[in-house]
Amino acid sequence: MAPSGSRSIKRSCQTVLYWIPVIFITLIVAWSYYAYVVQLCIESIDNIGQKIVYLLAYHVVFILFTWAYWQTIFTKPMNPLKEFHLSYSDKELLEREDRGESQQEILRRIAKDLPIYTRTMSGAIRFCDRCQLVKPDRCHHCSVCDKCILKMDHHCPWVNNCVGFSNYKFFMLFLAYSLLYCIFITATDLQYFIKFWTNGLPDTQAKFHIMFLFFAASMFSVSLASLFVYHCWLVCKNRSTLEAVRAPAFRHGADKNGFSLGLSKNFRQVFGDEMRYWPFPVYSSLGDGCSFPTCLVNQDPEQPTSPGHNPPPNKTVVGESHQFPAKPLRESQSRLLNSAPSWTENGGAEDKERRG
Repeated sequence: MAPSGSRSIKRSCQTVLYWIPVIFITLIVAWSYYAYVVQLCIESIDNIGQKIVYLLAYHVVFILFTWAYWQTIFTKPMNPLKEFHLSYSDKELLEREDRGESQQEILRRIAKDLPIYTRTMSGAIRFCDRCQLVKPDRCHHCSVCDKCILKMDHHCPWVNNCVGFSNYKFFMLFLAYSLLYCIFITATDLQYFIKFWTNGLPDTQAKFHIMFLFFAASMFSVSLASLFVYHCWLVCKNRSTLEAVRAPAFRHGADKNGFSLGLSKNFRQVFGDEMRYWPFPVYSSLGDGCSFPTCLVNQDPEQPTSPGHNPPPNKTVVGESHQFPAKPLRESQSRLLNSAPSWTENGGAEDKERRG
């Protein structure tokens, strides 16, 4: 009883510690709201028209920012489908084998019917011993969450969540709107910050809120700008942070551009095809997170089909015998799996020829 009780206390302490960065950001945002709305707009700005414009614009940015932050924090990361988990008999068979090559033979047999094209750097099947599953492409095990996360980018302490396939769009919007939030505060607070140093403000507590608000917003703008630009570059290249550090390995070797499909298609893979959903933190990404089209010419000969090849009409990329994902998706979400020609450069021309 004692060991289990100590583990429970340890987990509780870890949970509290993991939420400290989120609480810190929440307190900073709450103070910035009070400082801007009450101390700057209501107490310091005399022009009614300017006050109304500032408040309206501020609240639009503030709502989008907090909405995206909420979605990034509380959207549960997606885990591999049950088809990637080892069955009870496969687990027993794997445990009985002591030699690494024999274990790889078992894993190759299991992975043959799965849409998997990446390997380890040594060419072996990517297997998670902790979760007892064959890892889908771009999936990694998070040591903090203790789970395998689909298209894992990184574990972010500022949102206390793994950033991956299910919430990467929300994370991008969170960076964009938080940067816009800080830039807006810096720009509108600048003239009053100058008045502070020229003694143009009345000697009240508002002047200190205005000063610290400008410093905080400008400093956060610099750090957020660098992070946002970096992740925009990752989206354009169709890479995760982990893939930028170590390129994904295929049977022919490592290829940092293996999942890149061109700027437009890379962007739509994260934000979706419907433009009206792009600015809002609602799910619109394409695919299921377990299978991704590639730009590779030489595909894995062990696999029955390939995400980068043109599938027969009305068939999924991975064949009729094993459909992925298990549950039907909306048309915009399943296009990566069911309409691969639209994601290849010559697919559109071939489709037009068939129509003709």
